[in-house]
Amino acid sequence: MCGRTACTLAPDEVSRACRYRDRKGRLRQPRWRDGDADKYRPSYNKNPQSMSPVLLSKRHFDKSASVDKCVLATMRWGLIPAWFGENDPSKMRYSTSNCRSDGLLVKKSYKEPLLKGQRCVVLADGFYEWRTQDKVKQPFFIYFPQTLGSTGGKTDDQSIETKEWTGWKLLTMAGLFDCWTPPDGGDPLYSYSIITVDASPNLEGIHHRMPAILDGEEEVRSWLDFGEVKSSQAMKLLQPKNILTFHPVSSLVNSTRNNSPECLQPLDLQSKKDVKPKGSSKMMSWLKSSTPSKRKEPSSCETTGEEESKAKTPRKSAGPLQQWLHGASKKPRTK
Repeated sequence: MCGRTACTLAPDEVSRACRYRDRKGRLRQPRWRDGDADKYRPSYNKNPQSMSPVLLSKRHFDKSASVDKCVLATMRWGLIPAWFGENDPSKMRYSTSNCRSDGLLVKKSYKEPLLKGQRCVVLADGFYEWRTQDKVKQPFFIYFPQTLGSTGGKTDDQSIETKEWTGWKLLTMAGLFDCWTPPDGGDPLYSYSIITVDASPNLEGIHHRMPAILDGEEEVRSWLDFGEVKSSQAMKLLQPKNILTFHPVSSLVNSTRNNSPECLQPLDLQSKKDVKPKGSSKMMSWLKSSTPSKRKEPSSCETTGEEESKAKTPRKSAGPLQQWLHGASKKPRTK
């Protein structure tokens, strides 16, 4: 399953990080839906009912737009079906933060959005999962392997709009969304659910379920292009993928009140020393930068699907993530 994520990039960085290709293979950079960039709040510790960035076809908002043109939107995590009859979405009696791939055509809450083509890609730096061993829960941060030696900045002769994104590679998870309007009137609420599948071989030692990962531009395009790719075809993309890497993190992430870089800090389990909360742990320190930090080679604390079949204890807490968290050029958010 997936009950906690991190998404720390600034709105403009999210746009640059999730470039996509249209049906003709042209590289496109999605724009934010009007007003949604302001609704998005980067966080090291996102939980259900928070607002998160998703990528989807612009046709869902503009019937004149091409189906393969994408837009970024901020949606509530935890799908509220269009038919929900209460005025308060918190009165939902069951959790819809995740939906099992084998139940998409069984449960009404998910079947209707699926058949309507309401597919989206949920974006995150990565997600957290807890391994239970001897009644002790150890959290792990799980994400795409990162490119070595990359930077997110721009050169003097290349603008941000034309430069390829070489910063943190966002995780792309398959999701479904719906639009609900309170029966007594009010603003419509867009919300989503993350689709889950059986865990891949390298993650099953942590948990038996994982998000359905869309690997690469073609899978993202196929999942979002509901005009060309029918639901039955799109569902074939929902398979366990042995492509993610992970490292153990502090129990700080157990509480959603903790929202700081320490949540992602790689933890050396052999030292048996957990990270202690700092004064800023309960307050978001959005690190906004025009020249994100350089990344170094990953250390042994990062485990890929090709290298391991089970979660093992890492040795050191260094690597691309560490460099990204502690980049000297990053500045805190000012508003």
